[in-house]
Amino acid sequence: MSKPGSSAPPQFTYVPPPSAPPSYQEAVGGVKPVGPYTPVANTTIVTTVVPISRTSTHMICPSCHAEIETTTRTEPGMIAYLSGFLIALFGCWLGCCLIPCCIDDCMDVHHTCPNCRAYLGRYRR
Repeated sequence: MSKPGSSAPPQFTYVPPPSAPPSYQEAVGGVKPVGPYTPVANTTIVTTVVPISRTSTHMICPSCHAEIETTTRTEPGMIAYLSGFLIALFGCWLGCCLIPCCIDDCMDVHHTCPNCRAYLGRYRR
């Protein structure tokens, strides 16, 4: 419903959007990637992540593929060093600052394979 004497709104015509950019294969000319790995058809690779904790872990070693119980070694972690620094900062520097280095809950645990001695990971505290 328009008033007499008013002009109609201008008509818009559809303008199609520009074409999509070329795909990656079209842009590089279809050159296949070069690398040392050649995929084999119908090959399934299964990877499992075994959680590492404060105690030794039962797992399959990714290096020697043996079923093992990890060997653990502890050493003071960042929490032990920070706690010792804070204790020394508050005036207990005559040896009390070394106490966190003897507490198991302040230690990092390093896991290795007992067969091939491969390093498997660290549990940080």
